[in-house]
Amino acid sequence: MVKGISRRVVVVDSPDPDLFEQAIFIIRNDSAEGVSSQQLVDQAVRIAKNYSRTHAAPRRRFRPTPLAAALAGAAVIALLWLVMELI
Repeated sequence: MVKGISRRVVVVDSPDPDLFEQAIFIIRNDSAEGVSSQQLVDQAVRIAKNYSRTHAAPRRRFRPTPLAAALAGAAVIALLWLVMELI
C-alpha cells in the first residue's frame, strides 16, 4: 500500500553481501530534528556493520576430504601394526 506521505529514507549497502544486500532505514520525522543528514547516515552504516558482524555465518571448521581421512586412518593402523610386531 502506498500512502501520500513523504518519508526520509537512508539506504546503506551491505558490508557483507552474503548476509543482506541493502539495509533500508525509514526515519521518523520527529526524531530527525537537530540531527544532520551525515549523522543519520553514519549511524545507519554503524548499525549495518554491527549487525553483519554479529549475525554472520560462523567460520567453517577444517574438514578433511574423504581421501585424506582414509589415508590418515591407514597410517594409524599401520603404526599400530608396527608397534605390535616390535613388541
